[in-house]
Amino acid sequence: MTTWSPSSWRSFPIKQVPAYADPEALAAVEKRLSTFPPLVFAGEARKLKRKLAKVAEGKAFLLQGGDCAESFAEHQADNIRDFFRVFLQMAVVLTFAGGGPVVKVGRIAGQFAKPRSSDFETIDGVELPSYRGDIINGIEFTKESREPDPERQIMAYRQSAATLNLLRAFAMGGYANLEHVHRWTLGFLKGSPASERYQHLADRITETLDFMRACGINPDTTPQLKSTEFYTSHEALLLGYEQALTRVDSTSDEWYATSGHMLWIGDRTRQPDHAHVEFCRGVQNPIGLKCGPSLQADELIRLIDLLNPQNEAGRLTLIARFGAGKVGDHLPGLIRKVEAEGRKVVWSCDPMHGNVIKASTGYKTRPFDAILSEVRDFLAIHRAEGTHAGGIHVEMTGQNVTECTGGAREVTDAELADRYHTHCDPRLNADQSLELAFLVAEELRKTHPSGIGSGDEEEESFEAAE
Repeated sequence: MTTWSPSSWRSFPIKQVPAYADPEALAAVEKRLSTFPPLVFAGEARKLKRKLAKVAEGKAFLLQGGDCAESFAEHQADNIRDFFRVFLQMAVVLTFAGGGPVVKVGRIAGQFAKPRSSDFETIDGVELPSYRGDIINGIEFTKESREPDPERQIMAYRQSAATLNLLRAFAMGGYANLEHVHRWTLGFLKGSPASERYQHLADRITETLDFMRACGINPDTTPQLKSTEFYTSHEALLLGYEQALTRVDSTSDEWYATSGHMLWIGDRTRQPDHAHVEFCRGVQNPIGLKCGPSLQADELIRLIDLLNPQNEAGRLTLIARFGAGKVGDHLPGLIRKVEAEGRKVVWSCDPMHGNVIKASTGYKTRPFDAILSEVRDFLAIHRAEGTHAGGIHVEMTGQNVTECTGGAREVTDAELADRYHTHCDPRLNADQSLELAFLVAEELRKTHPSGIGSGDEEEESFEAAE
């Protein structure tokens, strides 16, 4: 084990790194970034870790979601608002279904870099560097656009700061009012082909709010009902950017990545002796680890011990992404090994990344039924193992895109071209996202008929309603 520093990752092998033509220009940008204000604060990251500890203990549920890859072109206030609105709706549905707190973590304000299966892309005989996210290069298939440009890191920082500013205003300024969010959901149900299926849960929420109001508990008397706590996350892929925004917390003398509250390591960069694990083991933020089909149980324990040597609840979230029909082949063995070794982790399900297919029209898509199937298998296996299925991790948008097929308002292969706007992988649209929340809610009721964390007298009284 080497002595850790924010730059110690530079002496380790690294994958998924872009080839910058001018190392001096890159170093100059990273130096500028190191003087910029932090995007998030150590105290916020610690608070998220405490909330995730509740998830690890089976007393809360994690909802993590957002864009596949944020783009500079789509950075508009309306897009951020619409995402936040649907995300809040999902959280309220899951809160009332599970009967416990939902920890809300967005893939936003930093999710710019993307791993690629190949360094190069060929179209019509022309080979150019692959698109790696707007923080690195452009999506347009031209030599100029695909050249990695360090100045894009400055643009990503400034967009993240602006996005965080708006999200904080939405979270604390009344937009998250629980009664507003429920009215939005009722509006969704009026036009949904599956409205009858979800009406019972919606009625329960209405009855609860009516009862609270009759008891004098409303947004005017209880400020917690008109605000919420919302956290940000992204894949820690571009390590020079992450290092530049890593700072010592003055209250604890510990290092925190201030680019986002939570960082995760992807399935392509989780090698125990490589740079991404080395960087993440030293920062004190909550860390996620993607767990794909190639991950063996012994290697998982090694990674857990590297990333969470103190076995701290809330520090590490294991994000399972196997693909529909494959969860049973991989997840039970990992769960049993982690339980046998006594490791404290959050188990979350990413039903997106293992379910990408090519539609008959040539577009990459994800079938809604496959997404739901993976979530159901994930929850059922945890029920069978007696462990807590702690959350879901989805790629979604608040926009009415046509990128994933299926859902109650069915998107067909032929309709994919209508509004296929993603810069990388297909996302659930607003209707599909909320429908998924209702379907997951049904499954949660099977697992927790008395509610998540029932009997826990230490829960904050209004945390479940946030």
